[in-house]
Amino acid sequence: MSYTHFDTGAAVQDSPTAIKILIAGGFGAGKTTLVGTVSEIRPLRTEEALTGAGVGVDDTSGVEAKETTTVAMDFGRITFRNNVALYLFGTPGQHRFWFMWDELARGAAGAVIIADTRRLGDSFAAIDYFEQRGTPFVVAVNCFDGAPRYDVHRVRAALDVDPDVPIILCDVRRRESAKLVLVSVVEHALRLAGRRIPAG
Repeated sequence: MSYTHFDTGAAVQDSPTAIKILIAGGFGAGKTTLVGTVSEIRPLRTEEALTGAGVGVDDTSGVEAKETTTVAMDFGRITFRNNVALYLFGTPGQHRFWFMWDELARGAAGAVIIADTRRLGDSFAAIDYFEQRGTPFVVAVNCFDGAPRYDVHRVRAALDVDPDVPIILCDVRRRESAKLVLVSVVEHALRLAGRRIPAG
């Protein structure tokens, strides 16, 4: 499978276009949930139960109720009316699995960094990673029930991201909300590449 890159200067075609998008963020931020919410195919999940072996290794503060973790990746697909298919690759959030990110990021046109206001500092590693690679990204603040709520300006200041990086408040459990996040990252990547956004 080859994916459209936005740095080639080629025009967007009416034929089917496959775009690879990474879904990244800290442990328990909602990556697996986003992929499962929007995927039109049965999503591939590589979740395993958290066990005693992870005590002292995995930081579960703020997400103590979480019982599973992604150990490889999540995968899903969503097709939009303009004949654009997004192939979604969810990265593992725990530090001990970050060695897989380079392989997953190969060929990605953009990334979504899901932020959890209960553990906002967990977003820094993903932000640094995509900034260093020059990969367009958006920050999706997943509004968990009972979690602290901050406006976009405060989140931007806390994460110290550039003014042109879109920040979206969302609920990844809701399909329309999750879809808006994906539309935002595609539009952002196209805009940075100077490409025209397909109608649809």
